[in-house]
Amino acid sequence: MSETETLVSEIDRLGAKLGEARASVNRRFIGQERVVELTLAAMLSGGHALLVGLPGLGKTMLVDTLATVMGLAPARIQFTPDLMPADILGSEVLETAADGTRAFRFLEGPIFCQLLMADEINRASPRTQSALLQAMQEREVTVAGQHRPLGPPFHVLATQNPIEQEGTYPLPEAQLDRFLVQVDVDYPTRATERDILLATTGVESAAALRVFSAEELIAAQALVRRMPVGDGVIEAILDLVRACRPGEPEARAIARESLAWGPGPRAAQALMLTVRARALLNGRLAPSVADVAALARPVLSHRMALTFAARARGETLSEIIARVVTEVLGEAAEQAA
Repeated sequence: MSETETLVSEIDRLGAKLGEARASVNRRFIGQERVVELTLAAMLSGGHALLVGLPGLGKTMLVDTLATVMGLAPARIQFTPDLMPADILGSEVLETAADGTRAFRFLEGPIFCQLLMADEINRASPRTQSALLQAMQEREVTVAGQHRPLGPPFHVLATQNPIEQEGTYPLPEAQLDRFLVQVDVDYPTRATERDILLATTGVESAAALRVFSAEELIAAQALVRRMPVGDGVIEAILDLVRACRPGEPEARAIARESLAWGPGPRAAQALMLTVRARALLNGRLAPSVADVAALARPVLSHRMALTFAARARGETLSEIIARVVTEVLGEAAEQAA
């Protein structure tokens, strides 16, 4: 069997397994298929996801369900204004042995896990939020001058309530850039909410089933990186990202007028990975330009900022991204809609 045939066979097998995983998650997290798809795409790409939505929309249940389905050891941190970095990373304590000798022992914090749920991350101070920066990017933490690696896989799924609510802090831009995607969790439709009522208020509720193991997830992440990406898709990614940078010659007029800054190279890297994962989740062997259009908003929206004048005019990042996508990618935007 040739290398190409082997790759196709592996992708087919993984696609079937991912179908089981999605079905298991959707049994508990009802009617939010796009949210599930984006979160799984982030995990298959080896990255982190920021789930943004009002309280009570099931963000916490989604993360808990994913931990079970993907076979990962989870931990949860409830972010509060008085949370300190040591509460996340861990700390050294001085212990006295039976013979009277003293030595420091490191007590691992909850970040030493495989799937970390950072609940209501924007309720902690920027200092505490920044404690996650090194862990999210380098998969290690530094405590008391020692580098302590976090074993693979390691994913952060953070939930965030809208900034307009009282008692919240905006996330630092450097930390936002570490999230592969921002997933907006909206209110369900009337039909979906009816299904939720019927499924969750009875004697029994649906249980999530384990489909993957940590080792299988690592293998899936490696396979995603082996998937081929056509030159047309690569050029579409570059065209889109550079069109959103107000200082670039390729920038669209709306970007120059309304954006204070645009996405950096990490956004292009995120698109290269997530378009492959989306294609895999949808049973395809390679990504298309339509995947780039579909993932533009989740990948770019938290890596851009409006100017003061644009905010005063009532413009939104979602509208600007949609316009740029339509101008740059054309028909692919209509297919992804």
